[in-house]
Amino acid sequence: MLNRITMTGRLVADPELRRTQTGVAVTSFRIANDRDFSGKDGEKETDFFDVVAWRATAEFISKYFVKGRLITVDGRLQTRAWTDRDKNKRIAHEIVVDNAYFGDSKREDAGDGGSIPAGNQFTGGYGTYSGPVAGDVGDFAPDF
Repeated sequence: MLNRITMTGRLVADPELRRTQTGVAVTSFRIANDRDFSGKDGEKETDFFDVVAWRATAEFISKYFVKGRLITVDGRLQTRAWTDRDKNKRIAHEIVVDNAYFGDSKREDAGDGGSIPAGNQFTGGYGTYSGPVAGDVGDFAPDF
């Protein structure tokens, strides 16, 4: 079966890096994605998607992406069941990231989160990032 998703959106908040009890890096964040069409009131509607990244991909995202930055994520859609504090069964749908890409060029007002590591390649637009990355996060230099 095929379960693949690629999505581009803006980060709703700064991603926060956390670690599991065994020390594995993880970050969860939400991206906003405008629909291509306008609603009855003439305004474009926005969809919000929950995203989770693990290991070196999580470290990469938390280091180089900030609120409002355009990010392209590639991975799989996952459904997770859980029980809330009131014992109600809930279901979460989230994108589990395999690869993350810069969706925009460096912003002047982005501060440290907008800078690209020295000695690495970066091109605007959907761009490419290539350089030393720890762990098995896949290829950060897509052919666009």
